[in-house]
Amino acid sequence: MNRTDRLYALVEELRAVAPRPRSARWLAGRFEVSARTVERDIGALQQSGVPIYAEPGRTGGYCLDKTRTLPPVNLTPGEAVAMAVALHGMQGTPFRAAAGSALRKLVAAMQADDAAAAHDLAGRVHLLGGPGPATPIPRPVSDAVAARRVLRIRYGDREGAATTREVEPLGYVGKEAHWYLVAWCRMRDALRVFRTDRITSVAVTAEVPAPRTLRREDLDIPYGPVHQLTLG
Repeated sequence: MNRTDRLYALVEELRAVAPRPRSARWLAGRFEVSARTVERDIGALQQSGVPIYAEPGRTGGYCLDKTRTLPPVNLTPGEAVAMAVALHGMQGTPFRAAAGSALRKLVAAMQADDAAAAHDLAGRVHLLGGPGPATPIPRPVSDAVAARRVLRIRYGDREGAATTREVEPLGYVGKEAHWYLVAWCRMRDALRVFRTDRITSVAVTAEVPAPRTLRREDLDIPYGPVHQLTLG
């Protein structure tokens, strides 16, 4: 069993017995690997967002929070690959890491034969060109709006002049080539839009600012109409 298949199988094994735990030694025997390999695999799953936690004690082990995972779903292989193609274009957006995590969760929740067919179909799809803007967005910037904390950023303007600012993140604006962080800039005491690839360093402070409302009229951007994202 290769590592990708083993990761999916680990999730399904823990889901099947949840909320009871499985020890690293038991899982190692089940998948014919070392306990150290299981611990590395569990760590990788946790970093990708799978809600696995360790339960201490003689009868403890690894548990899956079943309330925060998907049961087997009826995605077809074609639907799974279509999602992968759509997510391919999210490189350079604040949601690249979250999109990858979501796709892995969905594929892990598929029936085993459908998941295998999806992997086979994906291996037959080839995309020409890069996935989008090459400059990755710093993770604290990607998480800024959801985290609702003041950021201290180092920002370079179009002339190359750099300033350090404290900003209150309010939202994002996305274009084909670049993404922007919309924030209240304390240095300017005004709303400002920061191109994410010009943010050279970022630190998350402990301060949670008072709520501010980002109004539609605040986004009067001269690059064309702005469309608000919906989940419907």
